[in-house]
Amino acid sequence: MLRKCLLALALTAVPIWAADQPPDLKAAVDHSLKAMGAENLKTLVISGTGWDGCVGQNYDPNSPNWRKFSNKDYVRSIDFETRGWRLQRIRGEGENPGRGGCNAGPVPDTPQNQVTAVTADSPWATQMEFILLPEGFLKVALEKNATVKTEKIKGKKYTVLSFMGDKAPVTGYINDLGYVDKVETTIDNNVLGDIVWSVDYTDWKDFGGLKFPTHIVQHQGVPLFFELNVTDVKPNAPVDLTPPPGRGGRGGGRGPGRGEPAGPISEDLGGGFWLITGGYASVVADFKDYIVVIEGPSNDMRAEQIIAEAKRLVPNKPIRYVINTHTHFDHSGGLRAFVAEGATIVTHKDNKAFYEKIFRDPHTLVPDKLSQMSPQPKLKIETMSDMKILTDGEHTIDLYHLEGSTHAVGTIVAYLPKQKVLIEADEFNVGQANAPTPASVNPYHTNLLANIERLKLDVDRIIPIHLPGDNRKVTMAELYTAAGKTKP
Repeated sequence: MLRKCLLALALTAVPIWAADQPPDLKAAVDHSLKAMGAENLKTLVISGTGWDGCVGQNYDPNSPNWRKFSNKDYVRSIDFETRGWRLQRIRGEGENPGRGGCNAGPVPDTPQNQVTAVTADSPWATQMEFILLPEGFLKVALEKNATVKTEKIKGKKYTVLSFMGDKAPVTGYINDLGYVDKVETTIDNNVLGDIVWSVDYTDWKDFGGLKFPTHIVQHQGVPLFFELNVTDVKPNAPVDLTPPPGRGGRGGGRGPGRGEPAGPISEDLGGGFWLITGGYASVVADFKDYIVVIEGPSNDMRAEQIIAEAKRLVPNKPIRYVINTHTHFDHSGGLRAFVAEGATIVTHKDNKAFYEKIFRDPHTLVPDKLSQMSPQPKLKIETMSDMKILTDGEHTIDLYHLEGSTHAVGTIVAYLPKQKVLIEADEFNVGQANAPTPASVNPYHTNLLANIERLKLDVDRIIPIHLPGDNRKVTMAELYTAAGKTKP
């Protein structure tokens, strides 16, 4: 009798996937939900602290993290049945010192209260926010009829569930305890190409019978994208998904995309230079035997518009150079299209290694023009440190490294001495015309003004790559006002 009891206990202790053959999908999902104590989970309230990142906006392009924002008093309240959640947090500066894009640092602590609802029509990034929860992944894997297999990774046995996502499989790894260790997929980024979006769950603890990870880390590409240290979890707690007053439900944001911007419009700056508007700005220069373009922004679609307009304005000449102000993705997203034209990228020396690396990355999910060329044009980069002059004897572009920038380490500005025009990106993004001096002066503005004065540039007009909404001509007087100084 004792022998029979011991045998029965031994059999019940064996996981359902202990056999050579992998379990069926429902058995694998049910076992994992039961192991985590989540088989009857309807809602979940997660509290903690951490940070999130802004992809493609880091101060140093070779940083191990995306541009960081702190998340204090982070509370995410999830309803698994309606597939919605409320995110409450105090979001503030995450860099020390405050540097990088997505805002002019340092960023003040700002309370946020957002409600998100997921539907089949939601952007894929929003759907992934649900799938990147352990319980969310299991629910969607069951609905999507995921494949099941067993796999050994670094000596550990996993049950691996996989289903088709937006353009690539979504794969989750369940460890021998039945916990979801990792979920990952591949997404397209128009600058980096095919990148892995993954989440790792570690340091599991028991919260009222529910097993949940207390350390959650996400990557988008190599850099860290999100980190949360969980301090409390409340299973099946009340969740209110009523949108905050004055706001509707959020469908989720998206990164730099390939959407079509407005058509290009040209403004003659004189002397063989044109400003291209209708989206992120670029300047086209008609040199003796070739074309120079200042800034290859946004994405392939915008870059192709700029290229077409440059060829219309200056027919029968190749585009030899594209000047890149800095590496942030909204300002470098069109560079691949220019490289496909055979153009040389002119950028600061601090950016060269980054571009050499990412131009080797594959673009298979959303192939662009460059990735489809065979053979591909050789990547050509010319760098500068403090100053570089491009001239054919008649036309001149002076390039200067912007000292003291806290926006991006390798930021350069372009100056057209004959036109007395300064072209800059993100250091002076103007608002309404005739705006008074702000109560809190943006440090970007004071730094740009200090550089202009240091270099003794005679500037009549500033062209921000982020053009003003009314397309007015921005003068130095505006910069002096924004910087809280009086024009001499």
